[in-house]
Amino acid sequence: MLKDIRRAISRGGLTESGSAVAETFHLLEEALRSELPIEGVIAAESVRTLVESHIRGLRDIRLTVVPDNLFAELSATESSQGVMALVRMPTWTIDQLFRGQSLVVIFDGLQDPGNAGAIVRTAEAFGATGIAFIKGTVSPFNPKTLRASAGSLFRVPYLAGVDADIILAAAKQRRIDLYAAMPRAQKPLADADLTRRAAFIIGAEGRGISRQIEHASIELAIPTVGVESLNAAIAAGILLYEARRQRSMDQKP
Repeated sequence: MLKDIRRAISRGGLTESGSAVAETFHLLEEALRSELPIEGVIAAESVRTLVESHIRGLRDIRLTVVPDNLFAELSATESSQGVMALVRMPTWTIDQLFRGQSLVVIFDGLQDPGNAGAIVRTAEAFGATGIAFIKGTVSPFNPKTLRASAGSLFRVPYLAGVDADIILAAAKQRRIDLYAAMPRAQKPLADADLTRRAAFIIGAEGRGISRQIEHASIELAIPTVGVESLNAAIAAGILLYEARRQRSMDQKP
């Protein structure tokens, strides 16, 4: 089992049984709060009592305690808290991503797991209906992505490793407005009607958005002073906040 966990962490994927490795007490608590199946919990000997207090009364959860030095070898963090949970992640459909008054975030080649996780967290905070991880994007199961999402990946519908063609076709069929933040875009963010069904494209940190998706998108400019471009997570946060603001205003009597 430990070798399986080590492989999953190193490749940023799932274990052979299909569980994500969620490290930190916060993620354990979030998985429990989200009522997701937990295949097992691995704890360092030094925090055994604390871990047992978190899962006390939950008979279906298997606890494995290992020496601190062995846990440190498994851990994906420099300052480990000594606990990791094997969480069975939810399974979502494309219809769930684009449900209702859709507000979707599409990752197109985004590589930084910290950025990806932070955007997922922001997406949940501002009412996004789903996330699409297009092929070539960092995995949602990467331990750093999971940690940065702070538990939001346990709840926000997402699709991992999906083809761009499928997402574009789904958006077109549902009349979703696709928006891409571009530094030199002619259309300012304030002029976009985000009360309509919408999706925001977040591209790779260096390359940006692929031509295929760029051609299908409406380019938006986030007004800035003194700098041309923003960090991907910051840009996504601004876009999602503006969508939330417009939709909240639209709902007022």
